[in-house]
Amino acid sequence: MDHIDIVEDKLDVNHITNLVTSPSCGAVSMFIGTTRDNFDGKKVLRLEYEAYIPMARKKMTEVCDQIRQKWNVHSIAMLHRIGVVPVTEASIVIAVSSPHRKESLEAVQYAIDTVKAIVPIWKKEIYDDDSSTWKENKECEWTAKNSM
Repeated sequence: MDHIDIVEDKLDVNHITNLVTSPSCGAVSMFIGTTRDNFDGKKVLRLEYEAYIPMARKKMTEVCDQIRQKWNVHSIAMLHRIGVVPVTEASIVIAVSSPHRKESLEAVQYAIDTVKAIVPIWKKEIYDDDSSTWKENKECEWTAKNSM
C-alpha cells in the first residue's frame, strides 16, 4: 500500500513508520529531510515550501509505481510538508518496507532523488540578514534542461 500526502502540519516520523511496518517485512528504510541552519555561509532561519498539490501528488504516485516496478517492496509512505518548516524539522519523510533491507534501501534512495527531480514543490530559504532565496533542486529535470 502507498501513503502519499502533502501537508502543512509537522511530520510525525513514528506515525509514518507505522504506516509501512508489516509483520511480513524485515526492513523499513527511511529518509528524513530536515531544515539545516546554514547554507553557503549564511544562517538559515527557516524554509518555506510551496507546491502545485494536484500535480505533486500525481508525480509522487508515479514515483511509487516506478519503485514497485524495480523492487520487491511492501509499503511506501511519502509525505512532504509545505508552508514554514523551522530548522531541525522535517520537510519530507519517505519510508519503504520490504522483506529484505537491500530493496528498501535502494528504493528510498531512488525515491528521494526522483522526488527532487520531478515533483513540483519549491523551497525558499529565509536568512537571518532578512534576505531570502528560492532554491532550485540540482536534480530537477527542468533546471537541467534550462542550463544546457
